[in-house]
Amino acid sequence: MHKVGDIDVFIRVVEKMSQGTKWMHYLRQLSTANVSKALIEKGQNRVIDASLTLIRERAKLKGELLRSLGGAKASTSLLGVPLGHNSSFLQGPAFAPPRIREAIWCGSTNSSTEQGKELDDPRVLTDVGDVPIQEIRDCGVDDDRLMHIISESVKLVMEQDPLRPLVLGGDHSISFPVIRAVSEKLGGPLDILHLDAHPDIYDAFEGNKYSHASSFARIMEGGYARRLLQVGIRSITREGREQGKRFGVEQYEMRTFSQDRHILENLKLGEGVKGVYISVDVDCLDPAFAPGVSHIEPGGLSFRDVLNILHNLQADVVGADVVEFNPQRDTVDGMTAMVAAKLVRELTAKISK
Repeated sequence: MHKVGDIDVFIRVVEKMSQGTKWMHYLRQLSTANVSKALIEKGQNRVIDASLTLIRERAKLKGELLRSLGGAKASTSLLGVPLGHNSSFLQGPAFAPPRIREAIWCGSTNSSTEQGKELDDPRVLTDVGDVPIQEIRDCGVDDDRLMHIISESVKLVMEQDPLRPLVLGGDHSISFPVIRAVSEKLGGPLDILHLDAHPDIYDAFEGNKYSHASSFARIMEGGYARRLLQVGIRSITREGREQGKRFGVEQYEMRTFSQDRHILENLKLGEGVKGVYISVDVDCLDPAFAPGVSHIEPGGLSFRDVLNILHNLQADVVGADVVEFNPQRDTVDGMTAMVAAKLVRELTAKISK
């Protein structure tokens, strides 16, 4: 039986649950109270199991539907990962997935991609919902476990042939667990096309190994990429360049884009590996096209530059993500949400077949 003091501690904790980060602060204090660590872990495990069950069953339902319909070798499935706490500046990307979905289906444009895919055909695009990041963190789950939960969620989607994940971030830290999952599920490294203003390859930015500025260091350390091409770079430090050389990254900076354009608009990737993954940080675009980002970096790609790169890419695209859209910095008419939505549309056209 629990002591009265134990119950009192839990009451105080429950009262703090609705206050977000304070709940985590109080949870850390439980180690000094007379509360069983096993009791806390058991509760955390129930929440994690419930979260994964929801993703599993939604993916299973969508997979069964597509297999019964037939005619799809690969179908894009949206998976939201509303995580923002690994951002080094603003945490608004955590609110992006529902805004992107709203923009996709808002009715201001039709449901066709530029390459003729119809998004209202479930063989082209389905949606399995969001990983409940905040609910899991509110139970005191640390980032080591959280990253594995994200990876497991992606694998659950991929288990349902012909689904392939297109992940809606969230900050760029999510790319590490997502790419890890895709690589592990397919059984080998990938070629990665990464569009971004920043290389995100610090060893551990501000001491955080899971920082959104360190995701590609974790990816390269894990051996999940054979080739990593970074395009749109225009904010890079000495460490970023050194890390790029260390890992053999092909970094294409905006200062030489006019010279590199022909190469980048005629890429052929994925030969000899398990497939190609595309990661699009919305701030790869010049802020004139996408002002709703946390880190505004002038001098970026135009939207048509990005589409030319994607449309002309010759590759078997096995997964993708769109990250770092920050709705809290968007224009009142949702301009950047529409930009993110169109990126999702055109990535869908690259994945589904």
